[in-house]
Amino acid sequence: MLLCCALAVSACATLPGQADKTGKVQTGPDGKPLREIPPQAMTLFEQATASMAAGNSMDAELRLQEFLLHYPNYPGAHVNLAILTAARGDDATAETILQDALAVDPAYPPALNQLGMLHRRMGRFPEAEAAYLRALDADPNYALAHYNLGVLNELYLQRLGAALQHFEAYQAISGEDKQVTKWIADLKRRIERHQRTANVTE
Repeated sequence: MLLCCALAVSACATLPGQADKTGKVQTGPDGKPLREIPPQAMTLFEQATASMAAGNSMDAELRLQEFLLHYPNYPGAHVNLAILTAARGDDATAETILQDALAVDPAYPPALNQLGMLHRRMGRFPEAEAAYLRALDADPNYALAHYNLGVLNELYLQRLGAALQHFEAYQAISGEDKQVTKWIADLKRRIERHQRTANVTE
């Protein structure tokens, strides 16, 4: 079951025209805040995110598609639709939807983060890393990109030092996460052990 905004590595996007957790308000191609939206459209978006949270993916998809038919310039709606599309295994379509979000806002961190996750699942690790780094270029305090870079570097790229750096950055931004605290401690032990082994063999 897909829980919107509940997964540590993924989060649904904010409501159109509202600030996200970093205080960033979605903007249109002209750079102006996307605030002017009819109440019925806002209600449709809210119903879609509620359906995502309840695990009713089909209903959420239909509502988001209807919303985007009339209001295509809200990157958050594209991101949420991409999350649902990827969850049912249609990675190619999910990638296209994320590119639609980035056409509206090329520096929208949730879209870049989702693109990185999609590329990681597809085994396209350099592209995943590039997407996460673009998210951090847009917003250095976007915690999920740090988390996902930690996962990518540790499990897929075997860069323990980089993984440690990103997990620590995630903790500093997000606050204490017991699971991540354990991973950090384990990484420090592994790095220290590797350094001792390297010193002995020199």
